[in-house]
Amino acid sequence: MTIAPAPYDAVAPGYDLVAAGREMRVDFALPLNACELCCDRHAGDGRAAMTFVAPDGAVTRLDFEALRQLSARMANLLASLGVRPGDRVAGLLPRTPALAAVILGVLRAGGVYQPLFTAFGPKAIEHRIGASGAHVIFTDAANRAKLEGIDATIVVVDAGMAGLDALLSAHSPLFEPVRQGADRPFFIMFTSGTTGPSKPVLVPPSALANIFAYMRHAIDLRADDRFWNIADPGWAYGLYYGLIGPLLLGNGNLWCEEGFTAEGAVKAIAQFGITNLAGAPTAYRLLAAADPALFAVIAGQLRVVSSAGEPLNPEIVRWFGDILGAPVRDHYGQTEMGMCLCDHHGLEHPRVPGASGRALPGFALAVVDAGGRVVADGATGVLAIRRDSPLMYFTGYDGLGTNAFVGDYYLTGDVVRRSGDDLFFVGRDDDVITTSGYRVGPFDIESALLERPEVIEAGVVGIPDAERTEIIKAFIVLREGHAPSRALEDALRDHVRARVGRHAYPREISFVSELPKTPSGKIQRHLLRRPAKD
Repeated sequence: MTIAPAPYDAVAPGYDLVAAGREMRVDFALPLNACELCCDRHAGDGRAAMTFVAPDGAVTRLDFEALRQLSARMANLLASLGVRPGDRVAGLLPRTPALAAVILGVLRAGGVYQPLFTAFGPKAIEHRIGASGAHVIFTDAANRAKLEGIDATIVVVDAGMAGLDALLSAHSPLFEPVRQGADRPFFIMFTSGTTGPSKPVLVPPSALANIFAYMRHAIDLRADDRFWNIADPGWAYGLYYGLIGPLLLGNGNLWCEEGFTAEGAVKAIAQFGITNLAGAPTAYRLLAAADPALFAVIAGQLRVVSSAGEPLNPEIVRWFGDILGAPVRDHYGQTEMGMCLCDHHGLEHPRVPGASGRALPGFALAVVDAGGRVVADGATGVLAIRRDSPLMYFTGYDGLGTNAFVGDYYLTGDVVRRSGDDLFFVGRDDDVITTSGYRVGPFDIESALLERPEVIEAGVVGIPDAERTEIIKAFIVLREGHAPSRALEDALRDHVRARVGRHAYPREISFVSELPKTPSGKIQRHLLRRPAKD
């Protein structure tokens, strides 16, 4: 059955906790429990909740009743370890049933869950555990050594369901969910550290409204979809929208423990009948670099594709349309408040080429200057969110005393341009380049460079210059089979001049084997600038 998207204007105005709660069948005025909403109310219907794929290809499927029981056993284990409501518990585990059990068990017990990405080294883990004050940490043998010297109860879970069953077998599958008010935290997250040290963010249950609204209106997750969010649950996008989001709607998600590859992605999409895909441009660029013939088996299978984490380059949009016959749309958000600006799959609005989209229902967005004053339509400024937006739950960073707001607005630090209701991404405020009197965002230049068949990734920064304030420098990762040359440099410069403007071409080009990125896949442009400053 074809489902037509609802008109954007019919949903966006007045969308608040009451409206979201009505769709979710949740009353946010009453105490609630996130695990209960994700598991208990769907238990018994027999639907698959989570599918896990181990590195050896072994598949484990758990329905909602199985997740409910696992979460209850885990909550009882936590209670035996002295964990009480409000205590913080961390998980340093790969994408296995054990990790899902830990997350949901902590939520069921009224605790505060803290994700730890398994690619973190000891220093990054120590910083986050120290700032969060986690009482208990769950890990496995492969990651145990990273926790040496950390003062917390450490529980090691053997890999696979057998290890999880052995750990939980002595504990009852019954545990009454601890319900709490909408302002009590249930996650403690850390920002990705794109421009500096990561900061802790407390996430209350009212954030479930944002998660639900995004899954419903932007992702357009439907009852008959088979969903795969490839983002790691060690980060906000994978945790909010790869575990909590689909479970809230009574759907499931796929967790593949092995690292992401083009061949593995095609196999998973085909094997599990994936129709709704979400991920980051980093992963999508990896797909686009592969042999197009690889994707013939899944061409036309994906109904919708969503992209988040970094701006979506037009070349990737074209690739999905040409090779897979699937619409891919850009979505924007931050750890602080979740997703807030989207080219929605589930809402009908004009599709403006190059635009990032419109506000997620429940958010009031503005474009402001550094003083919090709204700029004129068509001008550039910082993307800001009104603090009184109905779905805005962020109030500041935990324990840092940071005033994250300027006047009525939270300033995201990302520069955009507004044209009517549509917003166009320019770049991080720190990344915008001032050259010969022009302010140039790296995104347009990077997108132009990616149009060249030789280029698989590009990172653009400004470096100091006495005459022009800054000049543009591009760091280029070439596709296999292409080599650096002066002729290629000239061709890249000419292409950017033609596509972006004569003022916005890279005067310097460096060919590199890889770009520095955060563990969540965002380009760290401040590290690209560093050699020029040192």
